[in-house]
Amino acid sequence: MFEGIKRDIQVIFDRDPAAKSVIEVLCCYPGLHVIWFHRLAHRLYKRGWILLPRLISNIARLLTGIEIHPGATVGEGLFIDHGMGVVIGETAEIGSNVTLYQGVTLGGTGKEKGKRHPTIGNNVVIATGAKVLGSFRVGDNSKIGAGSVVLSEVPPNSTVVGIPGKVVVKDGTKLTDGRAEVDLAHDLLPDPEGEMLRCMQRHINRLERRVIELEGELKQNGDKSIQQSE
Repeated sequence: MFEGIKRDIQVIFDRDPAAKSVIEVLCCYPGLHVIWFHRLAHRLYKRGWILLPRLISNIARLLTGIEIHPGATVGEGLFIDHGMGVVIGETAEIGSNVTLYQGVTLGGTGKEKGKRHPTIGNNVVIATGAKVLGSFRVGDNSKIGAGSVVLSEVPPNSTVVGIPGKVVVKDGTKLTDGRAEVDLAHDLLPDPEGEMLRCMQRHINRLERRVIELEGELKQNGDKSIQQSE
């Protein structure tokens, strides 16, 4: 148990430069507190208890602003930064070394039974306000951009942005000392809509130049016709 607590604390130091001391982390990180609450609730839930785990989950939500259903499966190394408004559904599965920012939802899309929430792979970063909805997998080492709404499968080593979310980059993961490094640069994402607008603007500029050239040619031809008639 104590080894697990030490790992949880170390995860915060690894991924949050604002963390200054162990005491600060123990007292001031709701993402850490909710994980500990969830571990207790999840163990009880797996043993067939329903009401008590839900009560523990609700208490954790009141204290932290983060809601994790007791049925959700959470891997080692989860880091929930700030965390206010994070919601993780009952059948969600989260791999190792996942990072969630505030306002993230791992939810379903309807009233279907069974597996209805996403499976998140290892070393995934889901940025502020992103919604991942439905029963599909987000591949290892992927990033979901802020405010994106993801409704379908995400391949490994991908970057997804937009509404609905679209894969805009597929890269391999970086390695450090033989371990997978979690890429937290979720602010450095492509802008496919902006690029499309820039392409349209370039096309419009070419058309405008061509229209001006054609008008010049017509004017020259008209002047020649007038001179010939005179």
